[in-house]
Amino acid sequence: MATPSTTKTEPLRPAPPTGVDRGPGDGLSPSLEKVVMVLGVAIALIHIYFNIFGVFSGLWRNAIHFAGFALLCSIVYPLLPKWTTHPPSTAMRALDIGFGVIVATAAIYMVASEDAIYARGVKLSTPDWIAGGIVILGALEFTRRTTGLIVPALIVIALTYVGWWGEYISGVFRFGGLSWETILFRSIYGDDGIFGTIARISSSFVFMFILFGAFLLRSGGGDFVINLARAVAGRLTGGPGFVAVFASGLTGTISGSAVANTASTGVITIPLMKRAGFPPKFAAGVEASASTGGQLMPPIMGAGAFVMASYTQIPYTTIVTVSILPAILYFASVAFYVRIEAKRSHVGIISEDEAPSVAELMRNGGLPFLIPIGVLITLLINGFTPTFAAGYAILAVIAASWLTTKPMGPRAVAEALALGSRNMIMTGVLLCSIGLVVNVIAMSGVGNTFSLMITQWAGDSLFIAITLIALASLILGMGLPVTAAYIVLGTLSAPALYNLIANAQVVEVIASGAVTDQAKVLLTLVAPEQAATLAQGMSLESAAQLLKTVPLELKEPLRTALIDEGQLMFALLSAHLIIFWLSQDSNVTPPVCLTAFTAAAIAKTPPMATGLMSWKIAKALYIVPLLFAYTPLVGGTATEVAQVFVFALLGLYATSAVFQGHLENPISWPIRGALLVAALAMFWPHALIWNVAGMAVFAAIFYVNMKSQPADVSTA
Repeated sequence: MATPSTTKTEPLRPAPPTGVDRGPGDGLSPSLEKVVMVLGVAIALIHIYFNIFGVFSGLWRNAIHFAGFALLCSIVYPLLPKWTTHPPSTAMRALDIGFGVIVATAAIYMVASEDAIYARGVKLSTPDWIAGGIVILGALEFTRRTTGLIVPALIVIALTYVGWWGEYISGVFRFGGLSWETILFRSIYGDDGIFGTIARISSSFVFMFILFGAFLLRSGGGDFVINLARAVAGRLTGGPGFVAVFASGLTGTISGSAVANTASTGVITIPLMKRAGFPPKFAAGVEASASTGGQLMPPIMGAGAFVMASYTQIPYTTIVTVSILPAILYFASVAFYVRIEAKRSHVGIISEDEAPSVAELMRNGGLPFLIPIGVLITLLINGFTPTFAAGYAILAVIAASWLTTKPMGPRAVAEALALGSRNMIMTGVLLCSIGLVVNVIAMSGVGNTFSLMITQWAGDSLFIAITLIALASLILGMGLPVTAAYIVLGTLSAPALYNLIANAQVVEVIASGAVTDQAKVLLTLVAPEQAATLAQGMSLESAAQLLKTVPLELKEPLRTALIDEGQLMFALLSAHLIIFWLSQDSNVTPPVCLTAFTAAAIAKTPPMATGLMSWKIAKALYIVPLLFAYTPLVGGTATEVAQVFVFALLGLYATSAVFQGHLENPISWPIRGALLVAALAMFWPHALIWNVAGMAVFAAIFYVNMKSQPADVSTA
């Protein structure tokens, strides 16, 4: 058993203000570093220009976006991984960069040729075929370099499905096949293609927020975030663990990347936790789990919030507003594990040298770092577009830096511009390339077919549907980055999930008897014998059976007749939030969990064991989506949301105790069983009596456990 840390130790030096995954290009020669610097500044300025002034059409803007990051990727990400440690020859490096130039040129050529292609009756000339093929090949290769083989393989499978082997399979997924000319044309110019909707999100919202994060980090905001976490949480019981949770949550508002979050904050928090007495594997698991939550933390939420806003047409501000309390639930759940483990392992607190006071931080110039985040949140709340808000927040970073000891001059601004572009390479290439998969889903109708299959497999069970999506997200997450996994899953399964959530609301309304005249007409058409009883209400089971008799083409009119537009919007948002949260589990779930593996490398612990620990600590990734589905946590009244939040918070504490076998003192297996029942009662939807009863049981167990002596309770 670890003993408390009582001796003063040399304070850890802050991590370098990177906070980002810069790829394998850190070993570039000085001359190439200058090229990357100049190119990065140019790309950032071009994006700022067309995002502010809107001077280009969407197609041109997205093509320039892809071309710029393809060229940058060819320099920063080498053809072969071994070149990271063994630099290639000048000839091979020139070949690498030359390929990037060719791909970038081909992308610009294809957009410039659009009018000529239409003038020929949508017929591709030989140069069009060559340039289009180069663009697709470049997307495959640069995605391979940045994310591995899975995404390129998925693209190849998708394209060949609609062009070749789809007509040879039987069943609902049989597809007659398109000509290769049609496939290439739609892949380039389609609304869902490589320069389509997702590329637009990448070139506008996502890039501007990543650029904002780069400016904040370059100004010293990253160090301030970690020091603020130490000041606020460092002197609590288990303080080093709380620092990890708090710092990762704050850093997540900057980077939106779980791996980058772990790499930047973990080099400080993991050694702090180990030195205080936390087991190394637990310390790494906490950091990985907390960093995963950074992608759930408003206002950035990785790129997912922007993709979600585009897909659902729900305002971005609505998405981030309803995501605040769920994010708090997630981080609170990780914090509960920290407190319980601190009690179990007798963890000490951070020394005074390592936990400065908040007042000291503010005296030393920390307050200005809060100004840009305040500007960003204020503009978003007041209805300004995310791109506009991010642009002014960047200006606020520069202005606020002049209130600190390190004002940002022209060189620092240029470095921040270049850093933002460099940080965007993987995301920019990935989001453009994944459009090729989404385009195939749209062309072939696979999305609708898959949604119908989920509905059929689930048998109208929302829980089974969520379980199926969770399994699919885990499998996809083994090879796809989180954002790509969400895009693919959202396209395939969100309609089915939305239908099930909306149908559940319809059943409740029918059962209550509050049926509108328009709905009565529709229901009477399919069940005339029920006409006299509709206004009287019925059991939930009878209402569900009645809904099953309604033909598919009448279900949407019935929904709109019974449920107001706002509630339907929140049903759609709940479906996407469920998928978005579940898509995060690949960060912390073996066998492929990059965030956990990154933390394991810092903690020097077994990667797979660390992944299992992270998976246990991140259990809220599975619990909160169930709250989205079954409770009014999203879209309810203020009272309903507060009620769900409070009981869920206590339920998560009880769940953590069940998994850890400990509260303030050890708990026996029978008590763990009672706590599990209490937790389920507190989570149970629309059952206030059960919620209160569960809370009472939990409070009684906690009180008795707190007053007991460890020797009096059998250890679990």
